[in-house]
Amino acid sequence: MTKAVSGFSKLTKIQKIEWLVKNYLDDRAEAIDTLKKYWNDDEKLQQLHDEFIENTVSNFYLPLGLAPNFLINERYYTLPMVIEESSVVAAASKAAKFWSERGGFKTRVINNKKIGQVHFMFQGKKPELQQFIKNIKPKFYDAVRPITANMEKRGGGILDISLVDKTAELENYYQLFAHFDTRDSMGANFINSCLEKFAEVLQAEAKSSEILTSGQDIQVVMSILSNYVPECLVRAEVSCPVEDLSENSQMSGEEFAEKFVRAVKIAEIEPYRAVTHNKGVMNGIDAVVLATGNDFRAVEAGVHAFASKDGQYTSLTHASIENGIFKFWMEIPLALGTVGGLTSLHPMVKLALDILQRPSASELMEITAAAGLAQNFAALRSLITTGIQQGHMKMHLMNILNQHQATEQEKTEMIEFFTHHTITHSSVIEQLEKLRA
Repeated sequence: MTKAVSGFSKLTKIQKIEWLVKNYLDDRAEAIDTLKKYWNDDEKLQQLHDEFIENTVSNFYLPLGLAPNFLINERYYTLPMVIEESSVVAAASKAAKFWSERGGFKTRVINNKKIGQVHFMFQGKKPELQQFIKNIKPKFYDAVRPITANMEKRGGGILDISLVDKTAELENYYQLFAHFDTRDSMGANFINSCLEKFAEVLQAEAKSSEILTSGQDIQVVMSILSNYVPECLVRAEVSCPVEDLSENSQMSGEEFAEKFVRAVKIAEIEPYRAVTHNKGVMNGIDAVVLATGNDFRAVEAGVHAFASKDGQYTSLTHASIENGIFKFWMEIPLALGTVGGLTSLHPMVKLALDILQRPSASELMEITAAAGLAQNFAALRSLITTGIQQGHMKMHLMNILNQHQATEQEKTEMIEFFTHHTITHSSVIEQLEKLRA
């Protein structure tokens, strides 16, 4: 059994690798070779990557794909998408082309408020606390002027600060609840810095206050932004006459629309289906979020909390047929940024933002929402027509062939064969063995 290691962070990268292979990996030479293969030949670029996080030993690559033909608010975009799952980029591209011929995606940012909280305990009288917060509120703003000055020049800053009583859920628990506008910045460091200053003011003023007669100090538990941003909302929508939905003679536009709406209704009422349904939305969203250097974990957490806001997990997307018009839409919380974080550090992130024509944070919210809606449309279209596996397995075929080290000639012959046969993992292996025999 491997013992605990001390001083690991102080080891060089090579020493970390040597420790790793000695304690965990059997094939020492192959392991070292694999890790080094993914180092960048450009030493400065590699050092940049090494310094993004701690204890780095190599790089972990994911494919960067392009989804063209996204017509969003009358402007064409090609979306950079970083994802490892087969068929996602192809599906998004197909959906984008479909809707580009039917008016494209209509998107708008409903609001872009972000949230931060100072969580604290107070055992005294609530009316006294309310008056105390009202009196010292200007001091919160004064304390953070050096932090907010540049943000305010760009039109952002602190929007409001309020007291929230949570004592019904937890004894003596209150919050300072603040809204922020961080403009094009992701804003995490800005918000957290402001909140920590609020906490300092809160505690210092409480000690000298004549209003808080109970003699109880305010005890700050923590100061932190929230990744649940239900007021940082963006809407994406597509619509067209029902008859325009028909792509072939096998299914009329009316039949397609009715089946599509029913499929969405099922996701609205059935949580088991809703989770997989929304995973399809996030396939598109996460791929763009990753490509643009944003925090996909924060986005995922906030989105799924939003899907549960009414007490049951439900579909993020909705569909209807009204007066012969098919409509498919989504309102979703997306706190994104185009400055700060990795946006100016990671060369591929900078390139991705260039591909998107250097969008503002609001424009990136709209683009990302369109990607999620397109991906969900593509998944539902497959489910109600050919089934999800036909297209997915066609894209997955190459992965299976690569797993079994197929040559270029074998790949060509296998692709031709499975143009006319059903693809399953076992059928691919069986046919590959026959070919090699």
